[in-house]
Amino acid sequence: MVDFIIWFSIIVLFIASFISLVVPIIPGVLLLWGAFFLYHFTLPNDGLSIWFWIAMTIFTIVLFIADFVANHYFIQKFGGSKRSQWGAIIGVFIGAFIYPPIGLLVVPFLIVFIIELSYRKAVKDSLLAATGAVAGFLSSTIAKIIIQLIMIVWFIVDILL
Repeated sequence: MVDFIIWFSIIVLFIASFISLVVPIIPGVLLLWGAFFLYHFTLPNDGLSIWFWIAMTIFTIVLFIADFVANHYFIQKFGGSKRSQWGAIIGVFIGAFIYPPIGLLVVPFLIVFIIELSYRKAVKDSLLAATGAVAGFLSSTIAKIIIQLIMIVWFIVDILL
């Protein structure tokens, strides 16, 4: 019965890590690590391999970098300013509280649009930079989905081998 509760908790943590993609105030990668630690330290087994822990550390670093790089890259590519890059990040956090997941797209878009207009850019150019904010958020979310899936699959493979 205890094993069932632990496995159920691990699965819940995995699911919650994906919910964090639309509610970014939930630390998704920490939930994955919680599941890994729960397995490693509570179930009677040999634990997870050193290669698993090294790979998960690398993937965690990549997850954090993906968020910032995608956001900055797309806003810059679409003609946005440094302030817009930071405004988009703040917008994602504010948007998490305003009707998620729609707020995660609309709030950063509006913040970047307003910031760019404040620089006296044309509406067309401001809209383009704001579109870059949405593209950055969506691309980092897709990257996080893929990386989190890889982490979970690697976990399953490591415990089966």
